[in-house]
Amino acid sequence: MPTFKDFKLPDLGEGLTEGEILKWFVSPGDEVKLNQPIVEVETAKAAVEIPSPYAGVVTALHHGEGDTVDVGSPIITFDVDPSGSAGSGSSGAATDDGVAAPAQTKVAAAADMVPQIPHEPGLAGGPAPKANTEEKIEVLVGSGPKSGKLTRRPRKADVAAAAPSTKAAPVSAPIRPAAEEIHVLAKPPVRKLARDLGVDMTGLTGSGPGGTVTRADVEAAVNGSPTRPVPAADGSRERRIPIKGVVKMMAGAMVESAFTAPHVTIFTTVDVTPMMELVERLRATKDFADVRVTPLLVVAKALMVAVKRNPLLNSRWDEAAQEIVVKDYVNLGIAAATPRGLIVPNIKSADSLSLPDLGRELTELVSTARDGKTAPADMQGGSITITNVGVFGMDNGTPIINPGEAAILCFGAVRDMPWVHNGEIAVRKVTQLSLSFDHRIVDGQTGSQFLADVAALLNDPALFLAWS
Repeated sequence: MPTFKDFKLPDLGEGLTEGEILKWFVSPGDEVKLNQPIVEVETAKAAVEIPSPYAGVVTALHHGEGDTVDVGSPIITFDVDPSGSAGSGSSGAATDDGVAAPAQTKVAAAADMVPQIPHEPGLAGGPAPKANTEEKIEVLVGSGPKSGKLTRRPRKADVAAAAPSTKAAPVSAPIRPAAEEIHVLAKPPVRKLARDLGVDMTGLTGSGPGGTVTRADVEAAVNGSPTRPVPAADGSRERRIPIKGVVKMMAGAMVESAFTAPHVTIFTTVDVTPMMELVERLRATKDFADVRVTPLLVVAKALMVAVKRNPLLNSRWDEAAQEIVVKDYVNLGIAAATPRGLIVPNIKSADSLSLPDLGRELTELVSTARDGKTAPADMQGGSITITNVGVFGMDNGTPIINPGEAAILCFGAVRDMPWVHNGEIAVRKVTQLSLSFDHRIVDGQTGSQFLADVAALLNDPALFLAWS
């Protein structure tokens, strides 16, 4: 007799309450092996492939691609004994919770045509309704827990049930169908790309065979091509991007930081010609043969040397304990722009790494982030951050401090500029640096000294030997 096992969405990172199903790798009737990837889920921190906790046959997928699911809700059901070798029992097959599987699931399994069955809280096979109690919600790592209610976005069924039943009034203008009701022809990778980039596929005209939307169509929409988007029936030329996943997490973190920590930003301009010469020499050195040496590597090293001289920049404000927590290690955060939004992964104990190892870690961190594979643990526990706006051609900025940290360094573009050098005007490599810091922890003198130290190291790399 079949033995059914429900698998519930796990907490893929500390304090997460929900996740969005990006892609199913299996379908009802598929046979799966233990630890075989079955679904890709996007949380507020990263996109993660979840392996199967069982070996057996998939009997039901309880949520479709694009659905937002609460942590602890069943997402898939397996028959872990499809041959019935475990023997027959009662008429209801037990799940891993000891609850008899719904009759409709068993019938569908017998027919090998199992529909996707939504499990809402309070329904048979679903999680119990959540109590209206205060719980601890973890926000971006480092900012500590805050009290609040675990909530989720209302689903369409919830909204429909709550809305009063009224007779629709006659309208004279045509109504555009909801996005969910418009059938769009596109392959799964293209749909995923559209979700990642926030493109509404219902507003695109497919250029592929039979009107299929292609990757080029999606990318053209992002680049603002006027030939792809189809205007709405009411003539609107607007589109709405859902606030969820990484974007939702980062927006909440930035608002919290901006309205919790009093920000102060200071600026300096520095001749980094010696730093750029050092970069070229390192690239030609045997020890750096397999390392991608960039100016950011030297800036990162300079920051960590400056932290040792000004340790308050590498600390956090503990509101509950009314203490400033000074960290004797540097978990170096690097702000990274990804297709899903801005994230800040960090290199653990970066101050203990040699320069070649730091370069390798930086390369791996950025590559993993751009591929959307950053693990939630890699975005936890940062102590100070660098944002490199120079890669976008920008000279400077006023960055917002990552919650749970005391400072963020902004590194601008390196440009050829006229500069007074040895009493004469010369063309030099010049950049701008800015530092935002939490004025509860860091006063103006300390923040200025830290930024001056970073600038001095970039202007005269020999100071690395004197100050290390």
